[in-house]
Amino acid sequence: MCGIAGIFHLETAKPVDPARVGLMLDAMPWRGPDDSGVWTAPGVGLGHLRLSIIDLGSGTQPMLTEDDSLAVVFNGEIYNFMEVRAELEAKGHVFRTQSDTEVILHGYRQWGEACVEKFNGMFAFALFDARAQALWLVRDRLGVKPLHYALLSDGSLIFGSELKSLLAHPLLRRAPDLSAVEDYLAYGYVPDDACMVAGVRKLGAGETLRIVRGRPLPQPQRYWDVSFADRSRARPEALEEEMVALMRQAVRSRMVADVPLGAFLSGGVDSSSVVALMAEASKQAVKTCTIGFDVRELDETAYADRVARRFATDHRTRIVSPDDYGLIDTLALHFDEPFADASALPTYRVCELAREKVTVALSGDGADEAFAGYRRHRFQMQGERLRGLIPASVRRPLFGTLGRYYPKADWAPRPLRAKSTLLELAGEGGEAYAASVGVTPHALRQRLFSPDMKARLGAYRAEDRYVRMMAEAPARDPLDRAQYADIRIWLPGDILTKTDRMSMAVSLEAREPLLDHRLVEFAARLPVAQRIRGNSGKYLMKKAMEPFLPQDILYRPKMGFVTPISAWFRGPLAGEATAIAGGSALAKTGWFDAKMLGKVAADHKAGLADHGRLLWQLLMLDKALARLFSL
Repeated sequence: MCGIAGIFHLETAKPVDPARVGLMLDAMPWRGPDDSGVWTAPGVGLGHLRLSIIDLGSGTQPMLTEDDSLAVVFNGEIYNFMEVRAELEAKGHVFRTQSDTEVILHGYRQWGEACVEKFNGMFAFALFDARAQALWLVRDRLGVKPLHYALLSDGSLIFGSELKSLLAHPLLRRAPDLSAVEDYLAYGYVPDDACMVAGVRKLGAGETLRIVRGRPLPQPQRYWDVSFADRSRARPEALEEEMVALMRQAVRSRMVADVPLGAFLSGGVDSSSVVALMAEASKQAVKTCTIGFDVRELDETAYADRVARRFATDHRTRIVSPDDYGLIDTLALHFDEPFADASALPTYRVCELAREKVTVALSGDGADEAFAGYRRHRFQMQGERLRGLIPASVRRPLFGTLGRYYPKADWAPRPLRAKSTLLELAGEGGEAYAASVGVTPHALRQRLFSPDMKARLGAYRAEDRYVRMMAEAPARDPLDRAQYADIRIWLPGDILTKTDRMSMAVSLEAREPLLDHRLVEFAARLPVAQRIRGNSGKYLMKKAMEPFLPQDILYRPKMGFVTPISAWFRGPLAGEATAIAGGSALAKTGWFDAKMLGKVAADHKAGLADHGRLLWQLLMLDKALARLFSL
């Protein structure tokens, strides 16, 4: 796990100042505290920060071939590098290190750009080909590792693992992209096909970009995508066996490291499954860690303790207060763009706890997206069935009218929160699912934005991204379409961004075995009944893990990290809520209706409405704007 940055001149091979590349690296020191290096040649400069994981003595970067014709900087891990290396050695390649980085160089020399299809891992890398005068940027299939890039006024392209590494270059113009503001308010994060800084792009998951000197900048090319278009016809028992075999492979391949390794353990089915398979493969006690809360209804430590005892792990628990708002500025620093998933707070704390003993930690991320574990997946299935039974000419006016007049009741028990459900039933499948994954509805955003902001946004609407993705999905069923959109949008934009930034903030490498692309492809071929049955999501996964885990771990209700943000804005953050309406960076932009912002804050503080999540979104946007644009 590392950080990379670089500069490439597209038109002529002008000299690159190594100090400038060094400044780009200096902006993100936590990504590589063990070593750093910069290499330049006419027209190109590559920089690397190293968090040493494999081949501690000789895996330094930038790494070059013996004839200096190829150079690479690499962030991540290639888990099958020994198998790929053996294949290359059989073809006559001679290796000088034990590092997975060197496999990229030899793989490219042997197979060209097709080499990436051989790699199983999480990675973002930049490879310079001196003979072709080309720079090749690559990102892993699911988007575990980030890569940002931008064109500058001097004809150069800059790239880096974090947005702040690009911001360290003096020629990058700092201007906001207003469509990204709309995206952020809709989703609570800025998706991978957008950026808060105009002109900056993120290489998409499963994409490559080849830039050849003297030619125009092309569009990225997709080398991998997941398809839900086919169905497995295997017996359920055979599917269970295949799934366990794939999970075993994924976990064991991610346990290769030359540094201490452990796992996050929440006591839920995903992390518990990973720990069970780690314990099976390990000769020593697996190091596990759990964050608990001093509020009983939020605390999962009893479940984690039970799993830890079952597999005799070396387990540590730390109880923290949910009132961890002191981390706000730390979050703003590491995310760069605004990020409103409040579970980032406890994620930072569990990474911090893990880093005290290990350098690598395995997580359970990805199973909900791959195997349909979210409640919204079940609701989408049920809603599509109902929408299919009632003609649109009846359904739209009926449910639309009921939804408009049904009171909003965030405080009520879940069965009574029917307003959003009624409105979703009035719409079509894509529209309904886009609304279910959003955090601030379109109608509310329209009331929040100023007339000038609405005019500048025009017809742009964040939800259309989900609607398009679902309409174009390689899929057979509404559940397929929802999962496909989650894997393409939500997973890299929210879940993996959160894990990457919070783990890297403490120089910890997080690995996600349940996002092995072979496992994701297997999950996409499962019949719907093997993903959701009754009220149980991840059905096949739970059945397959029954020999390993007790029933109350496998089938208990999903909890997840929870933070009491609504209470914060009536207590210690009340002043922050008031400032949002006037005097803040947000207020200076002119993007929002100041009276509406004031009403949101006042109504929340008075207990007339629950706007805690919206205020958290606005606060994190305010913090990001202050950092990105010095407002």
